[in-house]
Amino acid sequence: MIASIEGTLRAIGKGSVVVEVGGIGLRVHVPDSFVAQCGPAGSTVALRTHLHVREEELTLYGCATEDELGLFELLLTVSGIGPKVALAVLSSLSPDQIRQAIATEQGSLLSSVPGIGAKTAEKIIFNLKDKIRATAVGVVPVQRISEVDSEVIAALTGLGYSVVEAQTALQHVPPDVDEVGERLRAALAYLGS
Repeated sequence: MIASIEGTLRAIGKGSVVVEVGGIGLRVHVPDSFVAQCGPAGSTVALRTHLHVREEELTLYGCATEDELGLFELLLTVSGIGPKVALAVLSSLSPDQIRQAIATEQGSLLSSVPGIGAKTAEKIIFNLKDKIRATAVGVVPVQRISEVDSEVIAALTGLGYSVVEAQTALQHVPPDVDEVGERLRAALAYLGS
């Protein structure tokens, strides 16, 4: 129905923006990554959109790129995954990280997203693994996350850091630091600097 919108950014909220198109303000729910990089109120924005229709409401979801929108709509095909959870996945992980987590069956990375438990992560992988593999030709697989790093990522996301921030911090921890507590302290020191 509404495939894309382009207009003037009128308001920026937590997880949504209001875009004025032809004198009408449309609230569009967007990933946190879009909110962080969209620019100030008054600037022009363009979004690829998905209109979610329910009995009582019409809700517009938007992404900056066709790639993100494609992943959003692919996540919606999994039973039990609604638009809010799909948006949470896009807010926590980049499209490449989502593809690689599914293709390499890294449920721990998906379950680090708020609102996704281990069973839901398994369901996402089971339902989308073949679809992602077919589209992920040329994607370089990422190294599997160790149990220690999974625990550190879980602790950091529990403290409010995003998965991307947690992974970046872990990349700056020396490899000889191998205990959970020590790796967590080193990651927090990096994030605090």
